[in-house]
Amino acid sequence: MNQQALSSFIWSVADLLRGDYKQSEYGKVILPFTVLRRLDCVLEATKPAVLAENAKQKKAGLNPELFLLRKAGQKSFCNTSPLDMKKLMGDQDHIGENLYAYIQAFSPAVRDIFERFDFYTQVDRLAKAKLLYQVTEKFSNIDLHPEAVSNSQMGLVFEELIRKFAEISNETAGEHFTPREVIRLMVNLLFIEDDEVLSKSGVVRTIYDPTAGTGGMLSIAGEYLEEHNPQARLSMFGQELNDESYAICKADMLIKGQDVANIVAGNTLSDDGHPHRKFDYMLSNPPFGVEWKKVEKEIRKEFETQGYNGRFGPGLPHVSDGSLLFLLHLISKMRPAVEGGSRFGIVLNGSPLFTGGAGSGESEIRRYVLENDLVEAIIGLPTDMFYNTGISTYVWILSNRKPAHRKGFLQLIDASACWQKMRKSLGSKRKEMSDEHIAEVTRLFGDFQEAPRPPAGAPKAGNPLGAEAPAELTQGLGRGKPISHIFKNEDFGYRTITVDRPLRDAAGKIVLGEKGKLKGKPQPDSSLRDTENVPLAEDVASYFKREVLPHAPDAWIDHDKTKVGYEIPFNRHFYVFEPPRPLAEIDADLKQCTDRILTMIAGLSA
Repeated sequence: MNQQALSSFIWSVADLLRGDYKQSEYGKVILPFTVLRRLDCVLEATKPAVLAENAKQKKAGLNPELFLLRKAGQKSFCNTSPLDMKKLMGDQDHIGENLYAYIQAFSPAVRDIFERFDFYTQVDRLAKAKLLYQVTEKFSNIDLHPEAVSNSQMGLVFEELIRKFAEISNETAGEHFTPREVIRLMVNLLFIEDDEVLSKSGVVRTIYDPTAGTGGMLSIAGEYLEEHNPQARLSMFGQELNDESYAICKADMLIKGQDVANIVAGNTLSDDGHPHRKFDYMLSNPPFGVEWKKVEKEIRKEFETQGYNGRFGPGLPHVSDGSLLFLLHLISKMRPAVEGGSRFGIVLNGSPLFTGGAGSGESEIRRYVLENDLVEAIIGLPTDMFYNTGISTYVWILSNRKPAHRKGFLQLIDASACWQKMRKSLGSKRKEMSDEHIAEVTRLFGDFQEAPRPPAGAPKAGNPLGAEAPAELTQGLGRGKPISHIFKNEDFGYRTITVDRPLRDAAGKIVLGEKGKLKGKPQPDSSLRDTENVPLAEDVASYFKREVLPHAPDAWIDHDKTKVGYEIPFNRHFYVFEPPRPLAEIDADLKQCTDRILTMIAGLSA
């Protein structure tokens, strides 16, 4: 059964719930039942052996847990009940009690999943509505065995169901998961420089996602490594705030044989679930533009009391957007370079690139990552790529073990033209990156080279119709290649200097200060005060002499107020001026339009 057919079949359960449940409540039933059936199918083949082993070990007076896990073929869960979902159908009158008993016979990690779903409340509600047997029967007829539905396919099913429920209840589906092609791009960028190391037999690495959602990023990273080296092992760690997403992620990790104790519930920013741990790789797609006012007290306390010994030493962004807090959190989780170092990728909106002037929290965070040479590349993605927003988004790749040829440099890649139109929009997501697009961006990053924009009039890559074809025909045909520029880190730094001019009295005479450090010196006129941003690579005195003094000969610099700032004006470096059409063409179009309107009016009045 393909993913679309499978999710449609599961969605048909909604027909049973209609009337007794609001549409926004369907997910409370369908998601936990889907997880339950998946676990039921995973354990189906080994169930007889587990029951026999359980009876044997209990008779011997031994703790059967380790023996049962071995018989179940799982690392951290099994079920000791003689029941399964098929057998539950044999006793309609006691379906509720039997379902409880069946779930209680799972290992503690699985029981926690259903508690996060608040599943028992839904079981009671379904029983009162006389729907419990029918819903259970529906799910008992779905084959969700891993041989029929792969882990990757199952992840897509969960994501589609969450997206549908989020749309119905007007929630933001994008807070729960990231489009798969964006994750594949990030994973490629994360591992490309380590392919040689990761191909060694028996290699073990850790990966961490502080905003794990349903576990998509961790899963795809694991699939990548397994595909390239089946002998390698990737230990997965994560934290997730949303209980439903956490439950699905934990279930997915259980089935994959990961240690589910590494997946923690809670708010990453205010309650770090993995204190003192460091990781080899990290991935994250934190929510865009979400304020952190609810956890402001805890974050400010850590900032003020621990400074650089904590996570937020470089500075705090405005409370309206916590994206950069996740960036700092990931930096704090980097393994020291002397121990092998770390690399991570994070998806951010455009705001962290430039928001905040010199001295602001945002600027100080950018200053920290650039002056410490942590940023390898920033990749601009196409718009309309995410399920809950159409805004421009960017993938940042950071590392404290840059290869020698990257040290001191930052690569900007504009991949905004690398997309194809989706056959069917999903929420705000109307575009997707093909495998070819992902491969091209990955290659460009790996080669670490300049890639200029193709000359005007040249056929656009992947567009058989050529650059001059009408937009409605070219849309979605892979319009253009990624563009790359390489800069020194200091190219993004500047000094904000304060330029003062003298205060004058009514007669135009300069007013001198009478005390303090201004005694005997011209007193500044605050109404004439101005600031100038001087590139770090340029001498301030030379800039001032060239740009300011010719226009204000009496001006001077207040050096006590000079601040260093950093911003990354991504779009400015890729902007190409396109001149407007000639006036004659515009006039001709207007005349044609006017003539058509006049003809229509004449026809109406005839």
